[in-house]
Amino acid sequence: MILNVKPDIYFFNPTCEYAVGNGSPNWQANRLLQQMEADLDLLPMLFATSKDAVLVENIPSLQHLELFQKLGIQIPEFILKKEAFLNSVVLSRSWNSVKPWGWSPAAHKLLTPFKKYCSEDFKKSPVFNWRDEYRELYSKKFSLGILKRLLLEFPNENFIDKDQTASVCYQKEDVEKLIAKWNNLMIKAPWSSSGRGLQPITKTPVHPKVWEKLLGIIKEQGYAMAEPLLNKKLDIAFQFKAEKQKIFFVGISNFKADSNGRYLGNHLNGLPDSIDPDVLTFAQFVPQIIVEPLIHVLESSDIARNYEGYFGVDALIYEDQIGKLKINPCLEINLRYNMGLLSIYLEQLLVPGVKGLYKTWYEPGKMYIDFKNEMEQKHPVRLKGRRLESGFLSLTDPGPDSLFGAYLLI
Repeated sequence: MILNVKPDIYFFNPTCEYAVGNGSPNWQANRLLQQMEADLDLLPMLFATSKDAVLVENIPSLQHLELFQKLGIQIPEFILKKEAFLNSVVLSRSWNSVKPWGWSPAAHKLLTPFKKYCSEDFKKSPVFNWRDEYRELYSKKFSLGILKRLLLEFPNENFIDKDQTASVCYQKEDVEKLIAKWNNLMIKAPWSSSGRGLQPITKTPVHPKVWEKLLGIIKEQGYAMAEPLLNKKLDIAFQFKAEKQKIFFVGISNFKADSNGRYLGNHLNGLPDSIDPDVLTFAQFVPQIIVEPLIHVLESSDIARNYEGYFGVDALIYEDQIGKLKINPCLEINLRYNMGLLSIYLEQLLVPGVKGLYKTWYEPGKMYIDFKNEMEQKHPVRLKGRRLESGFLSLTDPGPDSLFGAYLLI
């Protein structure tokens, strides 16, 4: 018997944490972030199947999609976002579910016209409607609570010391006390993503412009998170899926962030050969002491009760003051699709054992199409069967005005 599986509809909105922090269904990203969402809106295609649909600003060219077809990727239907909400035929199809990159009050308002035509299973899901109490699940303060439970219930000498974990700052004096305690800090907005909303403090006295930014975060979001600036050796993330109050482990992603915490990209098919052997050995060891404890703590948390879908838990391997490698096993939780999860899917496109890099691109004043054309000439794609063996592959199909892009370099 062939099951008539209903299609899902995907939508790329990586600014969802800002929308959650703001709380208004009418929230909109600034112009540059709107451009980023539009330029990268093909990325959910890699999670979709041929029966599904993806909302986009522009329909990708057949030429762009041709190589993906050669790689065995199922090409979904692309629906123009500006037309989808005006087309009753599109809206009233029998959908399984809507799958934004991440949920927020604004995403719910935007996607409401589709929701009433979704399956009964989706309508019973905790993500079908937004509740005010969901807001805290997306905050870094909630992630800190998960970390504290993990350290309490599963103590391990390889985990971060309790007095090195983040603190919540409600006023300038709270930050000043932590400067006196830790010297160098990283201040984070409670609701932010991809390394935005971060401010390192490495010099005292703190510059007035830095204070202005920190106090702006506190004024806008109610508080700020502060943590010691550790001697980072490696970023790593654990990917999970929440479904019917159970948590399932999906895999590990190895991402790159700069010294200020901004996301740079993901290593594919393992870490680069240049990595310190001791760090590599430690990185290969930590999943066995983290994954099961994390699942245990998460399954008894509000995430299991109030969320369904994919999410990532970022972790940080660092060297302490006496030179010992340790890990913060829950630096923050990204309750949405994320680039680390995408990198796990992308690894399936590579020849086994071949390493690569997944990166997003933005250089102020430059256009992505120029970068793409240059890289395609320098690094032409080579396939082995239906897998990538080497070369540059743009995942996005840039127009002449695209400022952002995403690509693979094998």
